[in-house]
Amino acid sequence: MGKIIVFSNQKGGVGKTTSAVNVAACVGKMGKKVLLVDLDPQGNTTSGVGINKRKMPLSSYDVLVGRAPAENCITNLESDFDNLSIIPANINLAGAEFELIQDEKREYKLRDALVPIRDNYDFIFIDCPPSLGMLTINTLVASDYVIIPMQCEFYSLEGLSQLMQTIKTCKRLYNKNLQLLGILITMHNGRLNLSMQVMDELKKYYAGKLFRTTIPRNVRLSEAPSYGSPIIYYDPYSKGAEAYKAVSAEMLERL
Repeated sequence: MGKIIVFSNQKGGVGKTTSAVNVAACVGKMGKKVLLVDLDPQGNTTSGVGINKRKMPLSSYDVLVGRAPAENCITNLESDFDNLSIIPANINLAGAEFELIQDEKREYKLRDALVPIRDNYDFIFIDCPPSLGMLTINTLVASDYVIIPMQCEFYSLEGLSQLMQTIKTCKRLYNKNLQLLGILITMHNGRLNLSMQVMDELKKYYAGKLFRTTIPRNVRLSEAPSYGSPIIYYDPYSKGAEAYKAVSAEMLERL
């Protein structure tokens, strides 16, 4: 049975989508069959692998509201990226929050939709929106593990405790098997005093959950999405690519 892992953080701009795209691409490059699920209405994961958000017949919106089975919404990317497919997203997904309100089993929509296809993949990686709304709850209910990308900033540190509480509540109410796989530090600059202070705080409370590898600030990593390509294909020898390869290997070790 394929493992389902969500990249989650209610704070925007922390490298959540970048991490989802690049870990998925790296794991696919390692020979594992991978499905990316874009559950963010901004659709940045979708454009990050070169898909035009305006030209999709079906998307994760159709999956979530029950208009189409998940298998019909998958776009195969294997001609460009090894072992990688995606269920894309666009702005239509924003309406799903309202459409699900009246549904008695609204928290389980994504989980139930992925059941028929999860055995077809070694890993399903989900990118969720930067919020703690119904879309994010659906990703936590559907997943086996959570990876939390975050920056070394105090606002991110404050948001982490809130997210941990949400994960704990979701585990208690909806998904008793949900586990925190790790906290991934992104856009890291080890020369800043602030970064060192936040890292010290994280090590104090979450030492066993921190990934050993941190993702550095890297120009090539920032450029790659505009070319619709994960960094491992855009510039496989850049610092960003090396970091995500190391994180992916460490992730597999933890499972």
